[in-house]
Amino acid sequence: MTTFAELQTQIRDYTETTSDVLTDLIVNDFIEHAENRIFRDVDLDIFRSYQVASLTIGNPFVALPGANITQTAFVKSVQIYTAGATPVREYLEQKDITFMNQYWPNRDTTGKPRYYAMWDQDRLYVAPTPNSAYNIELALNKKETALSSNNTSNWVSTNAPKVLLYACLCEAFRFLKGPDNMLAYYEQGYQQALQSLQLEQQGRRRRDEYYDGVLRLPLESQQP
Repeated sequence: MTTFAELQTQIRDYTETTSDVLTDLIVNDFIEHAENRIFRDVDLDIFRSYQVASLTIGNPFVALPGANITQTAFVKSVQIYTAGATPVREYLEQKDITFMNQYWPNRDTTGKPRYYAMWDQDRLYVAPTPNSAYNIELALNKKETALSSNNTSNWVSTNAPKVLLYACLCEAFRFLKGPDNMLAYYEQGYQQALQSLQLEQQGRRRRDEYYDGVLRLPLESQQP
């Protein structure tokens, strides 16, 4: 486990600099950029969030439920279903806006949604325009709360401190224009630590295509 203050100290120790060269503002930028890189580079369960909302009849747009523009990177899957004792869940297929506009040019015409696209940073666009108030469930990837003086640790700093440190050192040596061999050394260390983290994550998770909403073949439920 590494705390925010410990990580600041480690960055200066490894780069053999002081706070006169690497101020808190600069070091904090390294940490922020490193956290963002890890978020992009590895799919961790801690980054996953499941949110529910309701579509509105005649409105093809829906706000990402519980979303924060600065935290949500992308939507992994979207399901719609109707309320009831035995709801039927269906995955929507992701498309781009051009496809959506060509497929369903008249948004006033309604039907059962089959596709979705990101309209902007915090809204989804579905087509056809909903003909019923379907429930919608989204699997999102969201950043965990960033490290700071007020949030001194998080999942990555606790469970993958080496990944975080190497990512920070890559940022630091680029900033300092340090020797290429040192930058390559820490980049290699980051990639190796990241690979170990990925393997650990895969061992915890039974991953299949249906989990991410890719498999579209209907499966018969064994529920009575």
